[in-house]
Amino acid sequence: MLPIQIIRTRILRMLVATCTMTTVGHAAETPEDDWSTFATRDEIRPVCSRQADGGRNRQVCLVIAAGEREAVDGGWVKMFPIQGDRHWRFSAWRKTRDIVVARRSAIVKITWQDDDGQLVRGQDDLVRPEYPLDKSSDADGWTEVSDTYWVPAGATRARVELRLRWTSGGTVRWSDIQLREAEQKPSRVVRLAAVHFRPRPGSNNAEKCALFSPLIAEAAGKKADLVCLPESLTYFGSGKTMAEVAEPIPGPSTEYFGTQAAKHDLYIVAGLTERAGSVVYNTAVLLGPDGKLQGKYRKVCLPREEIEAGVTPGRDYPVFPTRFGKLGMMICWDVHFPEVARNLSNNGAEVIAMPIWGGIPTLASARAIENQVYLVTSTYSNPGPDAMTTGVWDHTGKRLVESSSEWGKVFVAEVDLERRKHWNWLGDFKARIARERPANGFEN
Repeated sequence: MLPIQIIRTRILRMLVATCTMTTVGHAAETPEDDWSTFATRDEIRPVCSRQADGGRNRQVCLVIAAGEREAVDGGWVKMFPIQGDRHWRFSAWRKTRDIVVARRSAIVKITWQDDDGQLVRGQDDLVRPEYPLDKSSDADGWTEVSDTYWVPAGATRARVELRLRWTSGGTVRWSDIQLREAEQKPSRVVRLAAVHFRPRPGSNNAEKCALFSPLIAEAAGKKADLVCLPESLTYFGSGKTMAEVAEPIPGPSTEYFGTQAAKHDLYIVAGLTERAGSVVYNTAVLLGPDGKLQGKYRKVCLPREEIEAGVTPGRDYPVFPTRFGKLGMMICWDVHFPEVARNLSNNGAEVIAMPIWGGIPTLASARAIENQVYLVTSTYSNPGPDAMTTGVWDHTGKRLVESSSEWGKVFVAEVDLERRKHWNWLGDFKARIARERPANGFEN
């Protein structure tokens, strides 16, 4: 009788041999037909197979397994006929087992090609391979991987790769794989407002908060969806300590700003000082158009001044759904550390509101670029060399509104959350972040 290890090795070789063959199916209604296999190098070729009822809703699925390889990179590939200068939507469902970081290891790559198999770059040499994003998962553990694309003129086919890589174990199953012509994705336009104001008057928290009422009204008059107010606004110019102005959240100040949010039918982010028993936090709050507190963020990175004042850092990176998209918050010194914005974007933030005392504007640009988010700031700094400004930054790191040394200004920028930035040398960086960022080093 052969040793069990020899039997396993022979079985694995048979499966690998099967994986190298181009397989043509005969059931035209099955989307898993006409797929063949590939690998970046033969020595790291994964094990590919079909499973008749292993897909979502017990349909046929394509399976990629690492087997006993130390690492793999390869999978299934298919050429889909397409027409350029139109929108196409890719969708598939993915289920993994024993894969540590599925977002990096179990991916889809789409390349728009001409009849000769050459990459079609599109207008201004902007289009590169696409990487559909992970969406929600169902109760059975299947994750939707999908996106809609404008395909450049001249493209006649799409090379779709279902890929398993960078893992020494585990299995991925792909089901319900489709590439179909589609309507253009509707835009998600949002107007982001940043308030440039120093609340010097006022002897108590209520009076400080009331100073922002006309500025919120002005933002509403400019049809703002979100208004970002500055950091620790009840503490600024009060002559008191942070502990002395600290109050519970929810509390009187959140109630006031909630009333303003409901009055003007918009969202408000405000920087406050929070007391939770004996603990004091530097906190940003989100009030919704229903007048209710939607959530809060406690500043994670504290400068020495706040440390010496007895302020405690937060630990969490919450992201909140709004009617225009997903919103995260961070505060001032947080911008000097890439982990904060990265963890917020990892958790889904599309817009980050940042009340800030002062700082380095280059870092605001960096956080916006490296996470492909819109960043909204409200600062106490006057514009100047290396001075943080009140404004809105886009995916290229550009500030979309002019800065001003005049206090009491409200800046509004209109952005489309569905619009992505393509660079001619890296393509759609937003889609690449999840597929290529480190597997560890941050919270997620």
